[in-house]
Amino acid sequence: MTLTPFRVHVPQADLDDLHERLARTRWPDQPEGVGWELGIPVDEVKDLAEHWRLRFDWRAAEERINAFPQFTITIDGENVHFLHVRSPEEGATPLLLTHGWPGSIVEFLDVIGPLADPRAYGGDPREAFHVVVPSIPGFGFSGPTRDRAWGPARGARAWASLMTTLGYDRFGTHGGDWGALISRELGVQFPSRVLGVHVTMLPTAVARSESDLAGLTGAELSLGERSLAKSRAFQHTGTGYAIIQSTKPQTLAYGLTDSPAGQLAWIAEKFRSFSNTTHDLIDRDDLLTDVAIYWFTGTANSSARIYAALEGPWGAPLPVSTVPTGVAVFPDDIGLPLRPLAERTDKIVHWSPFSAGGHFPALEQPDALIGDIRKFFGSI
Repeated sequence: MTLTPFRVHVPQADLDDLHERLARTRWPDQPEGVGWELGIPVDEVKDLAEHWRLRFDWRAAEERINAFPQFTITIDGENVHFLHVRSPEEGATPLLLTHGWPGSIVEFLDVIGPLADPRAYGGDPREAFHVVVPSIPGFGFSGPTRDRAWGPARGARAWASLMTTLGYDRFGTHGGDWGALISRELGVQFPSRVLGVHVTMLPTAVARSESDLAGLTGAELSLGERSLAKSRAFQHTGTGYAIIQSTKPQTLAYGLTDSPAGQLAWIAEKFRSFSNTTHDLIDRDDLLTDVAIYWFTGTANSSARIYAALEGPWGAPLPVSTVPTGVAVFPDDIGLPLRPLAERTDKIVHWSPFSAGGHFPALEQPDALIGDIRKFFGSI
């Protein structure tokens, strides 16, 4: 398979078109006093849209991404984009970092340097990684895809092929959201190649009914009750987007592909609600870089199709993983995993609860995530 060097460059005409569309946005009404209850408020989106149109510097974002070596490759009939940063340390461990939805490679831009070259950041050179950061097929510069069936299992096979092409026989893997499912699936399908799986989300370990709390006592029971409460709240008020994207992504895509304000609102609301916060934890330029990638690549539809391509029904049990697994638990994530539940399906050797952070820890708590990745892979 041939690697083709890649650089991000959006034509000026596309930037001008974006700014014109934002200036002509037709805004919806909003009842008084509802706040975030019915979705992201109009004033929030207007403020973000104005920043995107008048102050956000896409060319600076391009330079930031292009500071890393990038390539494209054809895998399983689709174009796949990835960053590949080899460490200057000879004995570095190969490491895959996989984003989720509505994320992108932007999630990891601040953690690549410290992971690949810890010596340059005051760290221990023995903790260095050769870092590979792909865009999931259908997302960003790996899209749009032509084939609808790109779920976690197929994505894992693509990543295994990519790592083979790069000369990495054995490697570690990390991810959150869909990246966690793909990372875990790599361990399930290729246990002899995966050194360890580090995730920030583990759906099999989230309490979904009272029966999941059986046998828990003391602090574990208290944590289990929180996990169940968060799970029920998310099922009641937070799953509408997933149902739409898993059943009728094509219909949704017309609005998101034609309206930058619509694409912005769809993603910005998730960046806030997925971390269950009442304030922004993520730099707005990071958020807008992520949104802009979806907009310029026209991947609202193909990225949403990952929900429709999920193998098996929602909530179905996942296959058992025998690969050493580490879980970083950030308290404001949409799901709060429990170790006793995780140990039913995964070989848990590392469990790290944190006091702050949510669904996008590489953007919210990068130092904590970097430290936990180093600690986990150092321990195995």
